[in-house]
Order: sequence, then C-alpha cells, then structure tokens
Amino acid sequence: MENREEENRKSPQGIEHDYNEHKENPGPSEEAVLEKNEKGAGQAMKWIIPIILVILFIVYMFMRP
Repeated sequence: MENREEENRKSPQGIEHDYNEHKENPGPSEEAVLEKNEKGAGQAMKWIIPIILVILFIVYMFMRP
C-alpha cells in the first residue's frame, strides 16, 4: 500500500504497465518514477553559487567608479 502511495505522489498519471495499449498517451515507466536520486545537483549548487557571488562582489567592488 505504501509503495502505491509513493507511486501516485511521484506520478499522478500512474506508472505505465501496458505500453502497447496506451501508445497515444503512455505514463512514465516504473524505473523513471522510483529511481533513487543520490547524486543531485543540490550539493554542487550549494557550494558553487556562494563562491560565484563572492567573486562577483569582489569584481564589482574593484570595477565601480
């Protein structure tokens, strides 16, 4: 039951089990819905954005009249 609720939360259209029957408007595959995302971009962005902001601030301080 819990797995079905997770599927519905991640894909309101539902997981496609019979692609040949719904070729016009298929739902996502089970792998696409339930795949774990362990290497998200959030970890990199957490470090890159502040560094870029500091560099831009330093450049701004030297370039302003």
